[in-house]
Amino acid sequence: MTAFIVVIPARMGSERLPGKPLCELGGHTMIERVQERAWASGAVRVVVATDDDRVAAVARDAGGEGIVTGGDHSTGTDRIAEVCQTLELADDAIVVNLQGDEPLMPPALLTAAADGLNHHPDAAIATLATPMARGLIDDPTAVKVVLDHRGYALYFSRAPIPWPREEPGESVWYRHLGLYAYRAGFLHRFPGLGVPDIERLERLEQLRALWHGYPIHVTTVAEAPEPGVDTPADLERVAAHYGGG
Repeated sequence: MTAFIVVIPARMGSERLPGKPLCELGGHTMIERVQERAWASGAVRVVVATDDDRVAAVARDAGGEGIVTGGDHSTGTDRIAEVCQTLELADDAIVVNLQGDEPLMPPALLTAAADGLNHHPDAAIATLATPMARGLIDDPTAVKVVLDHRGYALYFSRAPIPWPREEPGESVWYRHLGLYAYRAGFLHRFPGLGVPDIERLERLEQLRALWHGYPIHVTTVAEAPEPGVDTPADLERVAAHYGGG
């Protein structure tokens, strides 16, 4: 089995749901529920990267680690990179990024991301995608990815890619799932990489890696996980899963 660490970025300053990591889900906080998913994946270490001492304390009380990071990170990857520096992780360590608002993430998907990186030593990053229905290709919140014949990413976009000039006979679109596995050596270098225009335009940080020539392997899975928590309505939906709400 692939040995990997899970790092969970968790910000208190969500615009649509302030204090999100400490919201209650069935008698436990959101961040505790996300930690449960991380441990269930077989991770050897679970670290919460946060901008708030209270979240870090809850993470530690739940049996994980809590690290308070700087508040000026522009992306979650930059926050995780700081954690890697703090922990002095070896370059070959595998780090899986699980967002702090994904309490329903199937643990098997974390394992799949880590395995994807472990089995492709030339990749700096591994991630996941799932086949996407035709009706979603115009939705900018559904990030699309185009793959080469080996399963490596050619490009990610919020736009419809590939563009259907003529109606295709079968679905050829893949929706990117925002779950990443990184080699710590890449994360040590990431903050020093220049931000290209394609990242600024698309607001997709994985494009920085592609632009600088770092391969991203993509494992395709049959179904997308349940959506995460962005709004009070999402919180109510997920709370019902835990018998609350």
